[in-house]
Amino acid sequence: MTFFRKPRRASALPKEEHFLLTIDGADIRVRLRRDARARRFTLRLPASGGDPVVTLPADGCSRAARNFAERERHWLAARLKRRPDSVAFEEGALVPLRGIEHRIVSGGRHRGTVRREDGDLGPRLVVFGAAEHLSRRLTDWLKREARADIEAAVADHAARLKVTPGRVTLRDTTTRWGSCSSSGALSFSWRLVLAPPEVLDYVAAHEVAHLKEMNHSPRFWRHVETLCPGMEEPRAWLRSNGPRLHAYGAGG
Repeated sequence: MTFFRKPRRASALPKEEHFLLTIDGADIRVRLRRDARARRFTLRLPASGGDPVVTLPADGCSRAARNFAERERHWLAARLKRRPDSVAFEEGALVPLRGIEHRIVSGGRHRGTVRREDGDLGPRLVVFGAAEHLSRRLTDWLKREARADIEAAVADHAARLKVTPGRVTLRDTTTRWGSCSSSGALSFSWRLVLAPPEVLDYVAAHEVAHLKEMNHSPRFWRHVETLCPGMEEPRAWLRSNGPRLHAYGAGG
């Protein structure tokens, strides 16, 4: 009796498959990701600065994904040109804190974490400790500052709207600045602390308003307008400048 091995499906992909797409003379690494819920091929350029990603439906194959990316190369080239350059958290770099640029300065190996100062050459963030830990220390400090600002804004808006929010969590999301679950739990991007205070306040008002209306009906927007008069200005700022906030520091 002869046994035949079942042929491998053409659509099967190794876990980390990728390919190179040449754009303007440079080889761009494109990752492939399979999603059983996908109904078509999609190409996405992460705001966080990672590789472009082609998402495949369950019955898609790598060759078709490559062909799809080739057809979308002009779209991808335009997006890559518009994507902000990344800014590492390192000595001398400029990073916004509550909308104001601060220069990162090493405080040496002295004990401490981060201190904000008004220096002769402008505001600065002095990060203490070993140089190899500077990025992590600054990221952790910014997250603590973000939590303090967000929790204060949420408490203020919730009191005005007479609602009780659930747990508040911070994440490093790339597709949304805040969210509200059906249980009343609120989630926000810590990167809002990089934006002007009125932008963070608007996002907090938006999510608290969802505790009254889990939709985007006219009634919902009236709640947001009550909590955040002139909301169109911070909304516009976020649409225009939000992607830039993802260029700072490491994700996480």
